[in-house]
Amino acid sequence: MAALGMGVYVMMVLYATKIPYVMMVDRGMEHIRAVYYNRKIVHMFAGGVGSLSVPFLFTDFYYPMLAGLLLTVMLYASHRAGVVMHWFQTEQNQNDVKFALMWWVSISLIWWLVNDPWLAIVPSLFMAFGDGVTGVVRNAVVRKRSKSPIGNVFMFIVSAPMGWFAASAGDPSIPVWGLLSATVATVVERYEFGPIDDNILITVAATAVLLIGVQIGPLL
Repeated sequence: MAALGMGVYVMMVLYATKIPYVMMVDRGMEHIRAVYYNRKIVHMFAGGVGSLSVPFLFTDFYYPMLAGLLLTVMLYASHRAGVVMHWFQTEQNQNDVKFALMWWVSISLIWWLVNDPWLAIVPSLFMAFGDGVTGVVRNAVVRKRSKSPIGNVFMFIVSAPMGWFAASAGDPSIPVWGLLSATVATVVERYEFGPIDDNILITVAATAVLLIGVQIGPLL
């Protein structure tokens, strides 16, 4: 039931973002800027809230993995069918698909390896809230999609405490590794390599740092 409830909530968020899209466009904002704002709303309210709910709703990773997999397939199918949800998807890229993919892959992998839901959600929190705030700030200041460093400043401000406290909730001895994973995620967010976008880089880099931290143990 929890997985079904999460799925319904995420779908509500996806379709509810039609409202701010219409409001922004009606006020004269360019379509692509409105779409970019909506993507970040989806990042935070679907991916972020969904991540935070995982340790409270689930006792193993199978249900969030299934929910994330189904969402990934749905988003990919909409692109393949050419029926994009224009208020947050674009025909130019499939970054929304990669977000959903990396969300469930990172949570499932970490939970499977370390058997802890709080550690499992750390990278997805950076991707959802950290990168979400980054995009909002850049869109407001630079007024277009960019990799301006001002976004990374705000990403670190948001991600650092999340990394510290979520890692500490999973393993009270390694909060510093949560902070280090937030730092690395903030740095790699500025880069993209062809189809490898920042969603992939953030989660892969943060996951690697966190797993290393679990093996090495406390630094302080």
